[in-house]
Amino acid sequence: MALDDILHRAAPLTPASFDAEAMTVEAVISTFSDVQRRDSRGDYIERLSATGLDLSNLTGAPVLDGHRQGSARDVIGTVTGHRMEGGKLIATIQLSAAPDVASIVTRIREGTLRGVSVGYRVTKWAESIDPATKTRIRTAAAWSIQEVSGVPIPADSGATFRKADSMALDDDTTIQTRAEIRTIARSAALPVEWADAQIDSGATVIEARAAAFAELQTRKAPKIKVGPSHDDPSAMMTRRADALYARVSGTAPSEEAKPFMVETLRDMARAAVEASGNSTRGMDADQLFRAAMHTTSDFPNLLTSTGNRTLMAAYQVAQSPLKQIARQATLADFRPASKLKLSDVGALQELTESGEIKSTTRGEAVESYSLKTYATQFSISRKALINDDLGAFRDWGATAGRMAAETEANVLVALLLSNPIMGEDAQTFFHAAHGNLGTAGALNVANLGLARKAMRGMKGLDKVTPINATPRYLVVGPEQETTAEQVLASIYAATVADVNPFATKLTPLVEPRISGNRWYLFADPADLPCMEYAYLSSAQGPQMASREGWDVLGMEYRVVLDFGAGATDWRGAYLNPGV
Repeated sequence: MALDDILHRAAPLTPASFDAEAMTVEAVISTFSDVQRRDSRGDYIERLSATGLDLSNLTGAPVLDGHRQGSARDVIGTVTGHRMEGGKLIATIQLSAAPDVASIVTRIREGTLRGVSVGYRVTKWAESIDPATKTRIRTAAAWSIQEVSGVPIPADSGATFRKADSMALDDDTTIQTRAEIRTIARSAALPVEWADAQIDSGATVIEARAAAFAELQTRKAPKIKVGPSHDDPSAMMTRRADALYARVSGTAPSEEAKPFMVETLRDMARAAVEASGNSTRGMDADQLFRAAMHTTSDFPNLLTSTGNRTLMAAYQVAQSPLKQIARQATLADFRPASKLKLSDVGALQELTESGEIKSTTRGEAVESYSLKTYATQFSISRKALINDDLGAFRDWGATAGRMAAETEANVLVALLLSNPIMGEDAQTFFHAAHGNLGTAGALNVANLGLARKAMRGMKGLDKVTPINATPRYLVVGPEQETTAEQVLASIYAATVADVNPFATKLTPLVEPRISGNRWYLFADPADLPCMEYAYLSSAQGPQMASREGWDVLGMEYRVVLDFGAGATDWRGAYLNPGV
């Protein structure tokens, strides 16, 4: 199947820039341009084949801050769609509303952060030689994109976040701008590729002139390249950590890490000991590992860093869909957190002839929940370290990540199914008095219409002001998954009566821990949060720590998760018990 055919199977998208309301942005994530690389054999050109790209897992892939994978805070969004446009791969990105990534989102929105880079895994390389230049070419013939990152300087110069102003121009203005940019490039003796990059990035004529002037200035002055030190011990250990993670995860290493891919754990332990100023002459493997764990923190930190990255990769993949219907928060401690809700002030009153403004009062309600701590531990034996057995390390780290996500899912599902008592009126979350508990009925368009009508009629704390709750997510268990897909399927109706009004308005979420035929509707938590989950502010997501084993010979690892969830408002939710 051709690449365009694959891409056109995704939901149709239209070009758009940063959408502040939806928190989405479009980005050119790859132009499939050649990139100059270097390995132990010398310089070569790396080429990504568009026809060899597997896009099956791109939708849902994480968007990271500068390819960092050490913490949940490094995730700034998710890829929600993609398409091919003019030989470039375009992705729609849903950015996170979390406070700890707000500064990054601001940079993307204002255009300060423009660069985009992809982290990818190559399963098949093809090597060739350019007959004209005799340059070695390595082509990724079969590969897939694992993550997308916002970066200051991308390897692919055409990979950028799209700007709003460049896509809002009418056709005539766009043609004129492109022509002027190409004229600027010719006048400054700049290559065609430079003009193409300026046009693709959405540069205006003024910005292109400034970029051309800057390019000419660099030609006049000699370039002094300042790179990372190749003998800095901390930099060397960082590259070894990248190489170790590449070996554990099976991903492609960075250019700097490639020389260390052949090193075993014993080699890395030796390097850590020698970097601390101690001799390793005459040490056997057991002595090396003991010295590495006793005389320096570099080697334990290297293992812990790799474990954290393995854990977080598995943790991100196993996220519960219920996190999409809840708002994320952080708490400073383990005391019960009180969430205060205030009613509206009511409609504005007409002034009397004397101009008197009447005061109004606001109702309030308080809901609370607290954090709890969850933990597990595992160990890597001395035998596994000496044998360079990374399989055990990978399996433990991945399992810990999945179990952390499983723990969060269990807490959220337990909260939803427990139908908790609300502090506002001492009634359960779903209750007939709240108007959000429907009569048992099948999941179909008619009953969805009744549920939506009930949510639209919700009133604020003053029981007067309508809040117009809009359903966004349809939550079901496995028994109702197929029915939900059928109900929400987009159909081409022959008559008005056959039109499916929910085809593009509800997003189905399937939670395998929900049994039976019950189904739920939830509003977007950004507009009307009904549930909230939180982490300890100093430890968001699962945290891994290590020490030298005491009960076992080797390394012991501990994974701790501080997590809690609670119901905050019932007005944006609806339950039908199903039949």
